[in-house]
Amino acid sequence: MKLRRKTAHTPWALSICPAFANEDTLLTYPETKRVDVVDNHFGTTIADPYRWLENDVRRDPDVAAWIDAQNRITRSHLADLPGREVFRARLTELFDFERLTAPDKKGNRYFFTRNSGLANQETLVVREGLDGQDRVLIDPNSWSEDGANALAEWSASEDGSRVAFATQEGGTDWRTIRVLDVETGTLLEDEIAWVRFTSISWATDGTGFFYSRFPEPEKGKVFEATVAGHAVYFHALGTPQSQDRLVYATPEQPHLLHFAGVTEDGRYVITYSSPGSGGSALTVLDLTGEDRKPHALVEDFEHYWSVVGNVGTKLFLTTQKGAERGKIVALDLGDTQPQFTDIVAENEAVLSSASLLGGRLIVCYFVDAKTKIERFKLDGTPDGVIDLPGIGSAGGFHGRAADDEAFFVFTSHNAPTTIYRYDVTTNTKSPWAEPKVAIDLDRIVVEQRFYASKDGTKVPMFIVRRKDVTGPAPTLLYGYGGFAISMIPFYSPASLAWVEQGGAFAVASIRGGGEYGKSWHDAGRRENKQNVFDDFIAAGEYLKAEGITPPDGLAIQGESNGGLLVGAVVNQRPDLFAAALPGVGVMDMLRFHRFTGGQLWMQDFGDPAKERDFRNLLSYSPYHTIQANGAYPAILVTTADTDDRVVPGHSFKYVAALQAADLGARPRLLRVDTRAGHGAGKPTDKMIEEFADMWAFAARWTGLEIETRT
Repeated sequence: MKLRRKTAHTPWALSICPAFANEDTLLTYPETKRVDVVDNHFGTTIADPYRWLENDVRRDPDVAAWIDAQNRITRSHLADLPGREVFRARLTELFDFERLTAPDKKGNRYFFTRNSGLANQETLVVREGLDGQDRVLIDPNSWSEDGANALAEWSASEDGSRVAFATQEGGTDWRTIRVLDVETGTLLEDEIAWVRFTSISWATDGTGFFYSRFPEPEKGKVFEATVAGHAVYFHALGTPQSQDRLVYATPEQPHLLHFAGVTEDGRYVITYSSPGSGGSALTVLDLTGEDRKPHALVEDFEHYWSVVGNVGTKLFLTTQKGAERGKIVALDLGDTQPQFTDIVAENEAVLSSASLLGGRLIVCYFVDAKTKIERFKLDGTPDGVIDLPGIGSAGGFHGRAADDEAFFVFTSHNAPTTIYRYDVTTNTKSPWAEPKVAIDLDRIVVEQRFYASKDGTKVPMFIVRRKDVTGPAPTLLYGYGGFAISMIPFYSPASLAWVEQGGAFAVASIRGGGEYGKSWHDAGRRENKQNVFDDFIAAGEYLKAEGITPPDGLAIQGESNGGLLVGAVVNQRPDLFAAALPGVGVMDMLRFHRFTGGQLWMQDFGDPAKERDFRNLLSYSPYHTIQANGAYPAILVTTADTDDRVVPGHSFKYVAALQAADLGARPRLLRVDTRAGHGAGKPTDKMIEEFADMWAFAARWTGLEIETRT
């Protein structure tokens, strides 16, 4: 049986208050009040009639009522869409497979997370020995009725006797750290509050751990608290948080983030300090030294640095300084005047990560957004490659500098994430956890193509389809384009639900990411941000020109910075797209820096308080560049009331402005999740419901025919 998109014979209803017809039902948007708010930026007057929607839904009943009205009309529209229940049922089947993370060996114990399939949250599991029994240590699925409380960061002590873990409630970025006795399963009394953007790193003697937190927010303003005053502390087990020792802070630069990690031998604490993107400074604290004070290794934020490991006083690091695609250097802290020396030189591939394992440097590279892995001796001599099971993404090595045993992951668009056990001495691997999925992946074909952007730059794009789909097919195009985050092959049950129905799924590795190193990132940030939009628009044009996508069959999706991407390109080329799915997007580019962690994004976006940056931001800000009239694609905006990363006011204001404009007959709707944040920790059932809504919406407007059986 096929459920086909019907042609509406009833003409669209157009009036002063825009409306749309959903087959036989006429829907109108909720009324949104306008306020008289005007700002003057460098002589330019900017009206902001929906600023009241920036208010916290928890404290403003008008905002709460507006969200409720928006959700009602959206739920009514989505519930009637052909194929929604088909997608929901199939997504449930596709998500129902065991998912594990690479194990972390501490003592003789192996720690990893596991989701049995449809559990809302991952559990923390310990295995006694490589072939021993598994035991669940922490199960957050029992923490709340709606499954929205999650296990976040965690770390086991060196002897495997304790686990420090962070809890996340309802999708918020705030964390609380607790400590568990692994042997007995009992919680210790230690409790650390006001943790946000942190790593957890144990002292090797197990007496405590290093972590990062903020000052306690003003009472009643936890949700909108600004990201300022981040600092690294050491917590000694058995003591109150008030006695935690301050390790590193920069009060003169309050908007920096600081992350600390202890080297494997326990001697050094390495702290990374970052303004949000663009690079990091490094400091080192020698725990065997007399002064016990951090000393600067790198003081600027121009380049990315990462400590791979150490042998005695010699540190091995990756860097982009003097090597836009990355290289490995060494620094001997035992020297009177330590100097960085090259170990593994830059090459044509982009260095993505490195590990010190079994006396070897294991280096992961991107080659046109695909992974290859090479081995080197510690003096930089090449030592072979690690053969991968296919074309895809690999890395995330877990192991120790002196051990032969390590674990890593491999995934691709048509290969679910598999954990491999790797023997460094013999350079051999074997599957350690290989999931079984409810889809015949032999039916799926993945190809990589290259297309020309507006300025002639060649941009890679992955295209995923069924083997039997050779003609134009409704297409979902996904992108991000920022913060040096690379769009590499990954297994997505959600995208396969679309592909299985005969659609195409495309991922464009546009500028702003890290696919080709620092220059690729720089070419898509600040004054170069328009390149990101040009790349994405060119991807859509290519898909149509090559006959992959029909003339009115292209839907676009992106989240966070990708939500900004979708909003911007819709305003610039509304004719190109049939549907748009911007999620948790940064939509007001003149005020993003005023909320929570927005100041951290200025390295990528620029500073609205500077005229040159303001002019550039205004040129593409989704909220400010909506066309006065014209035919827009169908738009479903998704966000969450607990998102304290990109506050939902961005999406609220954007939707209000869309609904107030005369943009044609297709709907412009808002979907607001409850007790869900920016994405991390979102329960499985909420993800399934959201994807079912988005895919049914996109199918309705791209013409995808939904089958109950495939």
